[in-house]
Amino acid sequence: MTDPKTLPWNNPARVAALEAALAERILLIDGAMGTMIQRHELQEADYRGERFAHGYDALFTVEGHAHGAGCGCEAHDQKGNNDLLTLTRPEIIRDIHAAYLDAGADLIETNTFNSTSVSLADYRLQHLVRELNRESAKLARAACDAAEAADPSKPRFVIGVLGPTSRTASLSPDVNRPGFRAISFDELAEAYRDATRGLIEGGADVLMVETIFDTLNAKSAVFAIEDVFQEFGVRLPLMISGTITDASGRTLSGQTAEAFWYSLRHSRPLSIGLNCALGAKDLRAHVDVLAQVADAYVSTHPNAGLPNAFGGYDETPEDMAGTLREFAASGLLNFVGGCCGTTPEHIRAIGDAIAGLPPRAVPALSDAA
Repeated sequence: MTDPKTLPWNNPARVAALEAALAERILLIDGAMGTMIQRHELQEADYRGERFAHGYDALFTVEGHAHGAGCGCEAHDQKGNNDLLTLTRPEIIRDIHAAYLDAGADLIETNTFNSTSVSLADYRLQHLVRELNRESAKLARAACDAAEAADPSKPRFVIGVLGPTSRTASLSPDVNRPGFRAISFDELAEAYRDATRGLIEGGADVLMVETIFDTLNAKSAVFAIEDVFQEFGVRLPLMISGTITDASGRTLSGQTAEAFWYSLRHSRPLSIGLNCALGAKDLRAHVDVLAQVADAYVSTHPNAGLPNAFGGYDETPEDMAGTLREFAASGLLNFVGGCCGTTPEHIRAIGDAIAGLPPRAVPALSDAA
């Protein structure tokens, strides 16, 4: 079996353009998809569209079944299933991508945070995994291509997003059964394989396993991704981004930022980083640790502060940009963007704040894997 890390790039020219851009400047990732979707105040009918008007997929049936009056299919609410909007309201997703690109984003993330069979099971739409990932990547690809056509001097890149899923492989959800696991490593890997296939088929430039709260989940994702690289005979750069869940400075599965990096360093990712859960100020010390120990690029896309009593985010674009400028001025960053609560206004302000500051120099460590 070929080592996945020796396979050719899926698109060598795009990888070369990304590496060239990283050598020149800190690259800007987009902001929150969910925050922007919430602005539309969508209702159940908006999420369902025509194809899912009855609460199930009218184009999909199990073998031997045909939809019809009284067919017995159980309708399921789809409100909140933001990834489904890729199929039912693609113009909304397209406009959000365009807004972030107009704000200066170098990289935009696909609308696939929950597009795994594990997460889609909540909506009984597990069969859509490959389609959702493929079509979401196509939407992002088209948006990037349009932005590049308008300004060929600035390449734009699609990040194919693989979210953490709603299950954890290393912790029990039942305090009375500490040995119980709601999902296995192999089940997670299968979920990630199907999603990865769709992202590659849709034209993603890089893959990002993000908002990782459980390192075992991330290991499963990396394992699955490398399987798909073998299957396709090509590879894509891989970004990995964890989440520090609280003031303890650890992931939910108990690791510090340094331990998180060393647990995943074997995958030789393009970048390692932190996102979500905390605002930039609270992530500062942990990003600093990664910048010191990682022989890879470092990324961060924090929330716009901590959520308020109403679940909103109060940190202004100017405040967030000022904090992240200090990160950049201290030589900590190669990629920067925003997570929950951030908008194109935040991304534009961050881009303005870091303009002209040099990217972090990746250290060459003597014990590199």
